[in-house]
Amino acid sequence: MQKLILNQSLQQRLSPQQIQFIKLLQIPTAELAQRIEEELEINPALEEGKSMEQEKYSVNGEDSYSEDNNDHQSIDTYSLDDFNLKDYRSDGDEYGGYKMSDNYHEEAREVMPVVSVDSLQESLMQQLGFLQLNDKQTMIGKQLIGSIEDDGYLRRSLRSICNDLAFSQNIYTNEEEVEGVLKKIQKFEPAGIGARDLQECLILQIEKKTNSAESNLALTILEDYFDEFSKKHFDKIQKKLGIDDETLKNVFQLITRLNPKPGNIISTSHNVAYLMADFIVTYLNGKMEIILNSKNAPDLRISKSFSDMLDTYSRGDKQNKQIRETVTFVKQKLDAAKWFIDAIKQRQQTLLKTMEAIVDFQYSFFVEGDENKLKPMILKDIADKIDMDISTVSRVANSKSVQTDFGIYPLKYFFSEGIATESGEDASSREVKNILRALIDEEVKTSPYSDDKLEKLLKAKGYNIARRTVAKYREQLGIPVARLRKEI
Repeated sequence: MQKLILNQSLQQRLSPQQIQFIKLLQIPTAELAQRIEEELEINPALEEGKSMEQEKYSVNGEDSYSEDNNDHQSIDTYSLDDFNLKDYRSDGDEYGGYKMSDNYHEEAREVMPVVSVDSLQESLMQQLGFLQLNDKQTMIGKQLIGSIEDDGYLRRSLRSICNDLAFSQNIYTNEEEVEGVLKKIQKFEPAGIGARDLQECLILQIEKKTNSAESNLALTILEDYFDEFSKKHFDKIQKKLGIDDETLKNVFQLITRLNPKPGNIISTSHNVAYLMADFIVTYLNGKMEIILNSKNAPDLRISKSFSDMLDTYSRGDKQNKQIRETVTFVKQKLDAAKWFIDAIKQRQQTLLKTMEAIVDFQYSFFVEGDENKLKPMILKDIADKIDMDISTVSRVANSKSVQTDFGIYPLKYFFSEGIATESGEDASSREVKNILRALIDEEVKTSPYSDDKLEKLLKAKGYNIARRTVAKYREQLGIPVARLRKEI
C-alpha cells in the first residue's frame, strides 16, 4: 500500500518589476542612456521630458528598494473596470520624472575631450607605402600587418597567412616569400614590431641600437643564452662569456630598457576612453557631499496623450472585443512605463544609499585619501548597514566607480578582508599589501627577500599571516618571486 506524503516548501519568486530593477541596478552609468533609449523605442507610453514637479533625491531621501516590496499589480490581476485613470496621469504625480543631480556639477554635462590618434595598423600601412614593393609583395605586406596584434606581435603562423592569401585574395605564395616581406616590416617603427615571440622582439630592438661592444654582447646573450637570461642565471652567462660583473650589469640594464610590447607605443584605439564615475564624492568645509552622476539619464514621464487615449477608449463599449483589447494593450504599456520609471528611481536611491554607507564606513579615507586608513570591509557590512541583500550590494560594487578628491576608484577597491594583528585589531588586506610592497621596494636587490623572510618581517610588524598568504598577496601585486627579482 503506497503512502501519500505531502511536502510543503516555501519558494521566493521575483516579480517582473524586481527583475527589471536588478538588471538596471548592475548597469554602469555610461550604459544607462542606451538602455533608456531602448525602452523609449519599444514603449510609446514612455517619453522624455520634465513633469510639472521634478523630484530630487539626496542620500537621506525616500526609502530605497526592497526585494520584498511589490507595489504594482500585475496586468492580469484586475479587470478592466478596476483601473483608476489618475494612476496613469503624469501631471505632477510621483512617476512624473526624476532628477538625480543639481547645478553643482553642471559642468560635468559638457562633452569630455577626446584625443584622436592613428592606430598601429595605420602607421604600419603608411610605412609600407614607402617600400619599393611589387603588387604581390604589397598584398602580402597588408595581410601581415592586418595579422599583427595590438601589442605588436605576429602570432599567426606564416603557413596560415599563406592560406589566408590564397583563399581571400587568390594570391598563391610560400612561407619563404612571406617571411621576406615580414623581415622588411620588422624594420618599421616602433622597433620590435612584427616579432613572433619575446626573444625575437628584443633582438629586433637591439639590432637597431648603435653598434657597440655592449649592444653586440646583448645580442649574443639574447640569441644564444636567452633561457639563462630569462631565468636570471647570471653566473652561468658570466662563466660562458667570460665577462665581469660590471659588464654584465651594463648589458642587463640595456636589455631591460627595451620594450616587450612595442605595439603599445601607438594606441590601437582611435579614441582615448575616459572612465565615467557613477558617483562624485567631495569633502568641502568639513562636510561630505555625495552626488549621483546621472548625466546619461534623461528626464522621463508617462505620456499624457497615451493616458488620454486610455480615458477615451475606457468610455467606449466594454462589451466590444476590439475596444477591450485596445484598453488592455494601452494599460500594459502604461504599466510598463510606470514600472520602468519606478525601477530607475529605485536604482538611483539604492545606489545613493549604498554609496552613503561606504563613505560612512571609510570616512577617513574620503577625507584624507590615505589608503592605509581603509578599514576591513566586506559586502555583508554594507548590506547590514542599509538593510539590503548582499547580492544587491554586490551588483552595485562590481560595476560602479566613484570620483573622489584623490582620483577615481572602483567601488570594489573599498572592500577587503581583515587580517588579525597582535594588538587584537583588524587590518585590511590592502594595508598589508602596501607594507609588503614597501618591504620589497626597500630590499637589497642583489639579495631579495624570500617569502619566508617576508612572512617573518610582517610578523615583526604585528601582522600574523602565513607564508602562503604572503605569496598570494605578492602575486596579486604582480611581484615575481625572489629569484626573478634578483639584480646584479
